[in-house]
Amino acid sequence: MDDLSKQESGDLRDYLSVLEKVRMFPHHAGVYLMKDNAGRVIYIGKAKDLRNRAGSYFHKAALEDSRTAPLIPEIRDIDFIETESEVDALLLEARLIKDIQPKYNRDLKDSKTFPYLQIRTREPFPRVEITRTPKEHGVRLFGPFTNSTGLRGAVLVLQKIFRFRACTLDLRTDDERWRWFRPCLLYSIHQCSAPCNFRITAEEYRKSINRLIRFLEGNKKSLLTDLQHEMREAAQERHYELAAELRDQIHHLETLDQRGKIDTDIQPELFMIDPRRGVLGLKKIFKLDKIPRTIEGIDIAHLSGTDMVASLVRFIDGLPFKPGYRRYKIKTVRGIDDFASMSEVVMRRFSCEETDYPFPDILLIDGGKGQLHSVLTALSRTRFQPGLVISLAKREEEIFVQHQENPLRLSRHSFALRLLQYVRDEAHRFAQHYHHILRKNRFAKE
Repeated sequence: MDDLSKQESGDLRDYLSVLEKVRMFPHHAGVYLMKDNAGRVIYIGKAKDLRNRAGSYFHKAALEDSRTAPLIPEIRDIDFIETESEVDALLLEARLIKDIQPKYNRDLKDSKTFPYLQIRTREPFPRVEITRTPKEHGVRLFGPFTNSTGLRGAVLVLQKIFRFRACTLDLRTDDERWRWFRPCLLYSIHQCSAPCNFRITAEEYRKSINRLIRFLEGNKKSLLTDLQHEMREAAQERHYELAAELRDQIHHLETLDQRGKIDTDIQPELFMIDPRRGVLGLKKIFKLDKIPRTIEGIDIAHLSGTDMVASLVRFIDGLPFKPGYRRYKIKTVRGIDDFASMSEVVMRRFSCEETDYPFPDILLIDGGKGQLHSVLTALSRTRFQPGLVISLAKREEEIFVQHQENPLRLSRHSFALRLLQYVRDEAHRFAQHYHHILRKNRFAKE
């Protein structure tokens, strides 16, 4: 037998040996490591089903695929590391690639187009984000990762456990106005601890981030041990709420294989309110000379014309300023007349007697063109020279602007629109709350 025939025969034996080995892999999540004839790891991949994924390299289609064709002839051996979940597999793959730097994963190391998981550790409430342009300072980086979809799915799973924020809000612990900010949907579904509303202290939030970092570094077992110790201590000290939170976190980590399906987790559609981007958007959309720092919103509430009330809410730099809130009993209007009620509130707010606060940069009315017209008419009878007066109609979310015939329609993803909706909805909530108080008091007297 000539040397070429011997080589081909040896290659075939190695090929069959690797294939037989793959057929013994478990149907479970993990990482597989392919090696060359010198025993060097030349490729690392992750899988939610090790046997099926590794076996796919030994099909005809893999030899014809330009991405895998160069790799397959060099495979002489294959090993695997089983993990508890797909999330664990994703993280282990990234760590091994970074440490071993296999030949066919080298593009991942050198390229700037692959995603990283970045934690902004210098922020008071560090945020977690996925980025393809990682920063060099003030962050903890994990990755790069081979698949952005898988990484996003993993982040969603981990967010349910560690409840970190992923928003871009510029949170500061010394700004008390955040106490009045309304958390997004993620808080309601227990996927964020709402540092934007100070529902968690900076110290406790950072503890959670440190636990996340330990998990990402592969220290899951020691993390679980420490969490169990903290839970017992909290229970002994009768901090039962904290003990329950730690118990739930332990349970979620221990059952990660049941909840860690990174290709099926779906993020609810969120309309995050970013105050800074919101006011910047308003400046651009309405072509204002300066960023609007103050916004006031007005709404009317009643039930079949009884207990007519109104609310005025005040926002500064895109955040609610509750000391500036006002509520009014409608005094001069009988029956149902939202236009006249709006006019009364505006006259009272901007009369000489009730100017506790400077005039707002933007006055927002809940309603359409008719409500806007009545407010502008009322303002013309005061000393107040309006800057920008607008109304926001609920049904189509159209914005009517003074001196403009046609309404504006902004993208539903617009930060400016979201901020205006926040002001409008807060005015509605405050008016309804006052109306319910008056009704309750009236019924108590009857």
